[in-house]
Amino acid sequence: MPRSLSVSLPERVPGGGFSLDPDMLKLVLERARPLGHREDKNTANLGFGFIYYGLVRALRPSHVVVVGSGYGFSVVCLALGLRDNGAGRLSFVDPSYSLLADGPFRTVGGTAQWSDPSKVRAHFDAFGVGDIVTHYRMTSEAFFADYAARELPPIDVGFIDGNHSYQAVRHDFLAMLARARRNSYLLLHDTNIYVRELVRHAGVKRWLKAVAQRPDDFEVLDFPFDSGVAMVRIVKDGPWQAVEP
Repeated sequence: MPRSLSVSLPERVPGGGFSLDPDMLKLVLERARPLGHREDKNTANLGFGFIYYGLVRALRPSHVVVVGSGYGFSVVCLALGLRDNGAGRLSFVDPSYSLLADGPFRTVGGTAQWSDPSKVRAHFDAFGVGDIVTHYRMTSEAFFADYAARELPPIDVGFIDGNHSYQAVRHDFLAMLARARRNSYLLLHDTNIYVRELVRHAGVKRWLKAVAQRPDDFEVLDFPFDSGVAMVRIVKDGPWQAVEP
């Protein structure tokens, strides 16, 4: 595991404008390779990617945290929104597991994309967001355990797409919740993978149902298309009621 680094988050980053021209759409679809985001390459349609980008443009977050990504699709869409806002940073957490090397209980579809720091930087540089994205090659448990030591600010937008087991999703949600505040948004990908939920190989939908049982604390909007994605708005500042099934 690499040594933890303290990351300073400047108020402004280079950028401004609108990134999603036809060339960028093609680049994102080809190189960030969305998996289950209701995308359509034939029509240059980013699917849920437009939601990720639009949410950042509308909310203007200072700090976005993404846990897990196969080829960086959610990271890129969110980071492009930050770039076009001209402000904000993104912390990307992924241990770079491989399905072949680490097995299906640690990752589903993982291809160890994030093992070489120079290649990771080059990947995000291709989209013009290399200076916005900081990759942490570690588990989310390790990342959040040292969150304060890294002097990272509160989470304005979080995206959960790492280990899909019920306990892992629960951990990532609660870890983000503890570092978020009222009107922060937490997104959960893969809310619509019913076969894996049925055989208990995933627990995203089950956890989302637990969260929805706390309407005084959270508002939930689920998009049950393709692999599905849900947005959870934190209604009030903590402390929150215990979130359990």
